[in-house]
Amino acid sequence: VSRSTCCLLMFLRIWRFITIILTALLMGATFCHVLESPAKMRYPAELYLTLHRTLYVAFGPPNVGAFIEIGAILAAAALVFLTRKRRPAFWLTFAGAAFLVAGLVVYFVFVEPANVAMKAMSLNAPPTGWTQWRDQWEYGHIAHFIFQLLGFSALAFSIIFEISAAHVTLRPASAPRKLRGPLGPHWRPER
Repeated sequence: VSRSTCCLLMFLRIWRFITIILTALLMGATFCHVLESPAKMRYPAELYLTLHRTLYVAFGPPNVGAFIEIGAILAAAALVFLTRKRRPAFWLTFAGAAFLVAGLVVYFVFVEPANVAMKAMSLNAPPTGWTQWRDQWEYGHIAHFIFQLLGFSALAFSIIFEISAAHVTLRPASAPRKLRGPLGPHWRPER
């Protein structure tokens, strides 16, 4: 195996690691909304709207949450390009990136309109139908999380299936044994 091939394999591994980490951070941030949802659905309007305006500041732009989501999507898109010739990893990577994009679409279709509406509401006298916006915000985040979980799972499976496919090579008993090192495959004769 040439040095350039080893460098490319190492770059692919590092990029996969970056993509998985960003996706895990993104999924964790959205999962906290899912965990909080049952309790928050019972809060009175004033408390709910106060929490909505104060607790989630770091989740959206211009803070870290938005950058993590965009970073995870861009990293996954780059990973799709990097794995384009590596079957079956390519299709799982493509599915993972597509699920992350679908999650962002869900966010902008359901969650962001609810954000805008609830930020405009008075804390002391919210409109009668304020719970419709609350429900849309909460269930939108649950759907957002499900797409991120599917994306993370597909990305993780892409790594597992590629590793599994690499180890399922038949060789005659007299062939050299393939060992895996930190920079890729190395060959040495049987002992």
